[in-house]
Amino acid sequence: MSELEVRSDVVYGTGGGRDLKCDIYATPGDGKPQPGVLLVHGGGWRRGNKSVMEGYGARLAAEGFVCVACEYRLTPESVWPAHIEDVKAAIRWTRANAAGLGIDATKIAALGRSAGAHLVLLAAGTPGHEAFEGIGGNPSIATNLAAVVAIFPPTVFFAGEQRVHGGTPARALMGEGTGDEAAKLASPLRHVSPAFPPTMLLHGTADKTVPVSASMVMYEALAKANVPVEMHLYAEQPHGFAGRDDFIDLCAAEVAHFLKRYLVQATATGQEAAAGG
Repeated sequence: MSELEVRSDVVYGTGGGRDLKCDIYATPGDGKPQPGVLLVHGGGWRRGNKSVMEGYGARLAAEGFVCVACEYRLTPESVWPAHIEDVKAAIRWTRANAAGLGIDATKIAALGRSAGAHLVLLAAGTPGHEAFEGIGGNPSIATNLAAVVAIFPPTVFFAGEQRVHGGTPARALMGEGTGDEAAKLASPLRHVSPAFPPTMLLHGTADKTVPVSASMVMYEALAKANVPVEMHLYAEQPHGFAGRDDFIDLCAAEVAHFLKRYLVQATATGQEAAAGG
């Protein structure tokens, strides 16, 4: 197995008057561009840091992916939508620097956990959306993703006290007084379309932080839109299970298998078909 190479605290942009940084995980390849995966941490949009994605970065790098684990501004340092603006800036930076990173710019995926899963799903459904692009990086560089993996993701927000199926209170993201339109705009579920990239959802059935129904409603909407989507449910597992030692190898292996199908094997199959194979 090739030795893991890690570059820490690489500046990918600026936000709120400070540098925004990422960690890069890769293993020496054969010189050909590799698929890239942006890794986005969780923490309720208020805490957490990029280092918690090290386990997935190392494991996916060993499977032939170049991983970019980014930080993003948290509440209360910056208010919504700074979080998604920074994630989109990280996508643009990764694409703009793909050659130097050894990444195929047409094969950039994203993986997020919890709040980070919300952000990668929202990014996947809103390429070019003016409400979320912000000013980070070159706005002419596309923020579309080739695939997305969301681990226990909030997918739909509701304002006020009237809960919706699979919903998370909008105040958790945007504070008190959030209106219905703002809640809908921030909900990945509201941005599902046939253009959504292939999606993988992972969730524990005993999750008390983000209900498992959040992934179920997202799965149903994507399937209805004929988007390639799969959902992995883990019996009796709580929020955060995918980062535990007894699950991370399994989850990372399933993620790698999914990403290879849509970022590697799909290209190979298309080349075979073009050659009459």
